[in-house]
Amino acid sequence: MAVLSLCALVTIAAAPAQADVVAKIDKSNQRMRVYVNGTLRHDWAVSTARKGFVTPSGSYRVGHMARMHYSRKYHNSPMPYSLFFRGGYAIHGTYAVGHLGRQASHGCIRLAPAHAAALYELTRIYGGTRVVIR
Repeated sequence: MAVLSLCALVTIAAAPAQADVVAKIDKSNQRMRVYVNGTLRHDWAVSTARKGFVTPSGSYRVGHMARMHYSRKYHNSPMPYSLFFRGGYAIHGTYAVGHLGRQASHGCIRLAPAHAAALYELTRIYGGTRVVIR
């Protein structure tokens, strides 16, 4: 019986953590608030689409993840800690941190590299992050 209980405990401990991770992007204020199980964990400046481009509004799930992605569409630009949603759109780090807090992207949601890494890690640990853009 003790062996069975120990096996059950090891199985439970090895199971991935489950949490509800939600990244809420406010395009009008250029902010992202990250919630884990309903509790605000982070509040960061972002850059969304500049004039002539679109960051889509809606609710999405993160699909593909890439620790480092290079844009095929925009001159092989580096996109560290990319979390893709709705096809080719992504939340990713940017080295143009001076532009954060205002519209500057081609449609993706840009974060400071350390913030993108933190969101990437939450998504990796807890599973599919939901992205809500308004």
